[in-house]
Amino acid sequence: MFLRKIILSTLLAVFVTFSANAENIRIAALVNGEIISSEDIDNQVNIFMLNSPIPLNSETRGMITRRVLAQTIEQKLKTQFAEKNGIKITDEEINNQMKIWAQKNKINLNNLSSKKIDRESLAENIKAELAWVKLIRKKYYQTANITQTEINDTIREITEDMNIKKYQVLEIFIRKENAKDIDQLVERLREDPRFELYAARFSEAPSAANGGNLGWINSGKMLSALEMRLSKMHIDEVSDAILIGDGYYIVKLLQVFDPAKNKSFTPNQAEVRTLLENQKMESLSKKLLQNIKQKAIIEVKK
Repeated sequence: MFLRKIILSTLLAVFVTFSANAENIRIAALVNGEIISSEDIDNQVNIFMLNSPIPLNSETRGMITRRVLAQTIEQKLKTQFAEKNGIKITDEEINNQMKIWAQKNKINLNNLSSKKIDRESLAENIKAELAWVKLIRKKYYQTANITQTEINDTIREITEDMNIKKYQVLEIFIRKENAKDIDQLVERLREDPRFELYAARFSEAPSAANGGNLGWINSGKMLSALEMRLSKMHIDEVSDAILIGDGYYIVKLLQVFDPAKNKSFTPNQAEVRTLLENQKMESLSKKLLQNIKQKAIIEVKK
């Protein structure tokens, strides 16, 4: 059955390739024999741009398209695996989630075209994520449980952590050999609030994939030169270029939590149980998706 599906998809791929001239549609990728078309990617880009801090223009289109293609491939893998494991999503579930999505994004579902959103593509996104969440929950409750010891230990760790000063930081890292215009970049970052855009485009750190966002970092857990600079900065301030090792760091301070000044918060047991369940399901999700990727046949067209 699976072989037949691949053969049929391949034949369809040939058909799409030969008929593409009329509508300028091409194959963007094949995932286990199933097609992702350039039209699919265009539709997904429009959905992605609703909540993206990065503008879509000639400079960013390639970067955004690559990111969306990777996400669409993952979505296809999730859908395939969920279907293989008998996960079913009803039209009612999709419609309910679509209403929630519309409220969150302040969009009228009857006027999606005004935002260049394809309803069918949006529905496929929602179906894929609902199916994946249902699958992960099923596998999690079959294999894992939260113990009282884990809850107690986590409450203790959170209580201790809330007594440590911490910083919420964005970063850009550029190696020395590529840093000829580093001072001009600093000046531009101080004039343009879209730090994430520049991090995604120019940073050579792993955090570039997340717009340079490092999240919350505890005092004592970062490079001392960076922490020394951050300790003297104001909220939303952008640092000078700081030379450390083989490259330059530019950081932007978003928030500071100081236990001497800010009120701490300790969650109750029910909140901690939910937190631990979500963490374990997230870990299971990442491992399962990575395993599926390794076994999948993925061909990205140039």
